[in-house]
Amino acid sequence: MQGVTGNVVVPRNFRLLEELEKGEKGIGDGTVSYGMDNSDDMLMRSWTGTIIGPPNTVHDGRIYTLKIYCDESYPDRPPQVRFQSRVQMSCVAPNGVVDPRAFQVLGRWTRQYTMETVLTELRREMAQPHNRKLPQPPEGANY
Repeated sequence: MQGVTGNVVVPRNFRLLEELEKGEKGIGDGTVSYGMDNSDDMLMRSWTGTIIGPPNTVHDGRIYTLKIYCDESYPDRPPQVRFQSRVQMSCVAPNGVVDPRAFQVLGRWTRQYTMETVLTELRREMAQPHNRKLPQPPEGANY
């Protein structure tokens, strides 16, 4: 399969298998992780992500759990991302959904981005001046 630019386009399931393998092996320094919700899900749609809050912020040491849904158009279109853990951030709606209009990784999605990209950038967003000191719900509170 050839893309417009002549690059090989990796099929959706192969791409998700690569992401699953990377997620299971652990990512970087361990501050973000992800894996499938159900190993029987042949379409590999439902995932759980985890972010450990960045140091020197109100998020320091907190563990945030997110649900990531990759529909049939992933990776050509971004996944749907929703925090399960309550969090106060400028890019997160009151129901926990990450708003693509306020979070550039989802809003300006490219096929090269991955679930790791989303989680890493959300963690980076937590450390931004407009989010780093926002009052947070009690630890352990969920949507």
